[in-house]
Amino acid sequence: MEKHNKLKMIDLFAGAGGLSEGLREAGFHSLYANEIKQRYSETYAANHKNTIIDRCDIRKVDACSVRKLLQIERGELDLIAGGPPCQGFSINAPLRSVNDERNHLFKEFLRFVDEFCPRSVLIENVPGLVSFEGGMTLQAILSTLEKHGYDSDVKILYAPHYGIPQTRWRTIIIGLRNGQSPNLAFPNPIRQAPIRVNFTSRFDGRNIVALPGKVELPTYISVKDALSDLPVLKNGETGNRLKKYRTEPKNDFQRAMRAGSNGVYNHEAARLSHINMERMAFIPPGGNWTNIPTELLPKGMKRARRSDHTKRYGRVDPNGLASTILTKCDPHWGAYFHYDQDRAFTVREAARLQTFPDSFHFTGSRVEQYEQVGNAVPPLLAAAIGRSLVCALGYEINEMTKAL
Repeated sequence: MEKHNKLKMIDLFAGAGGLSEGLREAGFHSLYANEIKQRYSETYAANHKNTIIDRCDIRKVDACSVRKLLQIERGELDLIAGGPPCQGFSINAPLRSVNDERNHLFKEFLRFVDEFCPRSVLIENVPGLVSFEGGMTLQAILSTLEKHGYDSDVKILYAPHYGIPQTRWRTIIIGLRNGQSPNLAFPNPIRQAPIRVNFTSRFDGRNIVALPGKVELPTYISVKDALSDLPVLKNGETGNRLKKYRTEPKNDFQRAMRAGSNGVYNHEAARLSHINMERMAFIPPGGNWTNIPTELLPKGMKRARRSDHTKRYGRVDPNGLASTILTKCDPHWGAYFHYDQDRAFTVREAARLQTFPDSFHFTGSRVEQYEQVGNAVPPLLAAAIGRSLVCALGYEINEMTKAL
């Protein structure tokens, strides 16, 4: 295989940069990123200082001008990656979605693909894409990529299989040019983890969830594995902007997250209300709203079945996986109470559970930071995909980019 220094890519619908961060670990360098939300793009810029950041509406960006700015010939770019909204896209779009703006946004992604003619294409989306319009949307995407010169395939990846300590699923589409099969571009699971599939996992007559092929794989990274070295905080405590670590790193995961970091940023405890503090006092690690006395429950949950909403008002099991990190760590929507501290997860803890390195700093208000973290692709998942993609493109993986 051929060696490489840095593979060239661009990132569209880039968010705060989770996808680019992981792909960077695999050896890709993002030359250009487009993200319309100002705070997201500011975070991206702060953490990818050698990338040109474009905050313009992608519908108004001339792809040819971008290519010339980057001094890239057609066919020279290694990868176009991104998370374009896909749910409105269909070759035979029904009337209800013909004018859907999301439809046009995916077409903007294709417009850049046509202009750059990259060696590979990577698209990430939610698992629900598989069942949307009975699979017609996903089929349209794959068919369209084929018409644009790419052999493509799709898989649903489970984040804990790749070292991410939370229950998160992503649909990944990969396309390769020049008749290359995309099958080898999808990473094999490297860890075991309990799974519960609550979405459509079959497409085109086959199961597209990537499952471990070996039984002797190491177990998943737990919440405690991920967080136990971070500073202790009380409810509502902010403290210094830069905080010292609680302990020396206790495992390989913590060592990897702390690489290049001089301390802990974005680690401030939001102040929970008095009623939520009362509720939390009754919840053991691994428990949830069913441990709360009825008189303390929110009015709408007093009549709920005890088998429903099992993550709400949850205190995470330190030896288990975290709930999917959403755009806010609101205990009403998930298990976001810390396992042995009486408070909710901080932005840094949410970022750790998403596998952002501690050297990655988030800008904006605390609310904006939570949103950026929750909407991101976990960097370790992106890195796993990136390493497989590097091999599929015929390059050797640099030693420094190998998995934990």
